Amino acid sequence: MKYYIIAGEASGDLHGSNLIKQIKQLDTTADIRCWGGDMMEQAGATVVKHYRDLAFMGFIEVVMNLRTIFKNLDICKKDILAYQPDVLVLIDYPGFNLRIAEWAKQQGLKVVYYISPQVWAWKEGRVKKIKTIVDKMLVILPFEKDFYRKWDFEVEYVGHPLIEVVKAAKEAPPAHPFSDKPVIALLPGSRKQEVKEKLPVMLSMARYFPEYQFIMAQAPSLEDSFIKEFTSAYPNVSVVKGQTYPLLLQASAALVTSGTATLETALFGVPEVVCYKGSPVSYFFAKYLIKVKYISLVNLIMDKPVVKELIQHDLTEENLLKELTLLLKDEARQQQMKADYSVLWTLLGDGTASRKAAEAIVDFVR
Repeated sequence: MKYYIIAGEASGDLHGSNLIKQIKQLDTTADIRCWGGDMMEQAGATVVKHYRDLAFMGFIEVVMNLRTIFKNLDICKKDILAYQPDVLVLIDYPGFNLRIAEWAKQQGLKVVYYISPQVWAWKEGRVKKIKTIVDKMLVILPFEKDFYRKWDFEVEYVGHPLIEVVKAAKEAPPAHPFSDKPVIALLPGSRKQEVKEKLPVMLSMARYFPEYQFIMAQAPSLEDSFIKEFTSAYPNVSVVKGQTYPLLLQASAALVTSGTATLETALFGVPEVVCYKGSPVSYFFAKYLIKVKYISLVNLIMDKPVVKELIQHDLTEENLLKELTLLLKDEARQQQMKADYSVLWTLLGDGTASRKAAEAIVDFVR
C-alpha cells in the first residue's frame, strides 16, 4: 500500500516517525512518502519537504508568509496526485492539513487524521466541516471522544503517543549530572515574543534560590545571543539545547510555558508551575476566542487544577515565588501532585498509541 503522511512541525515528525515504524511492521511492503523531518526519514519514509520550511508561528508571521504557504499547498497537491496514495494521513498541523483534507476529499482520496486539531478549545463549529472531509479521526486525548460524539462524529481514541516517548527516555542510560546542586528546569517555549514576556519573571526566581541550579532548555528556533540578553545577569542559571528530557529526569521542579511541555513535565513526574504571558493584544484575542477552563493539558485532561497556572497579570515575581516555594518545601503539595500525575499517566493509555494508530490506518486501507 502507498501512504502519504503530512506533519508540519517537530512534534509531528516525532509522532510520525513512530507511526511509520509501526505501519512498516504491519505492512512490510508499505511505500511511504511524507512531509516531515529527519526522524520520519530515518523511519523509512521519503521526505518531500522538511517541516522547517513549513513552520510559521503567530498571526503576523503567517500573514507575511502567505505566498509561501499557498505555494506549498500547491506543491503538496501536485505531489499527492502524482503519487496516487491509497491513503492520506494528516498529523495535527490544522492550518495546512485541513485545507489539504478538503481538497483530497474532492479527489476521492481516503483521509485519516491522527492527532486532532484542538477544535474543542476554539472554533468548535469547525467540526461540521471536519466530519465531511475526514474519513477517520484518531484522537489522543481521552475527552476528545466525548467531545466529537456531541457532534455525532464517532472517532477512535488510541492513547497519547508521548507515553511511549517518555517511557523510552526514562529507560535510557542516565545523562551526566547537569550540576552538583539540585536542579530547577525552565521551559519558556520557542516563540520569541512570548519568551520576552515570560522569561524575565521565570529567571527572577534564581535570586531567591541560590542553593539550586536553574537550567533553561533553549528551543532550536532561538538564537544564543537572544537568550544571553536575559540570562547573563544570573550566575546560577545555565542553558542546554536538545536535552529537555535528560533535564526533566534530573529536575526537582520546573517552570513551564503552556503547551505540550506541561504534559511532558508531568509525565516525567516533575512538580511544575505553568507560566503564560503574551502581548496584551495576543492575550485579548486568545481570551476572546479560547473556550476552555484551563490552558495546560495536564489540567484539561484531569479536569481539575492539578498544576498552578499563572496567566498574564497573575504571572508576577511575588506569585511565582509563592508557588515555587510550595513545590519545593510543601511535602503534602508534592505528594498530591505526584498522585494526580499517576492518574494522568493511566488516563493517557498504555504506551501503544503509535501501534493502535497504525493498526487503525492499515485496517482502514485494506
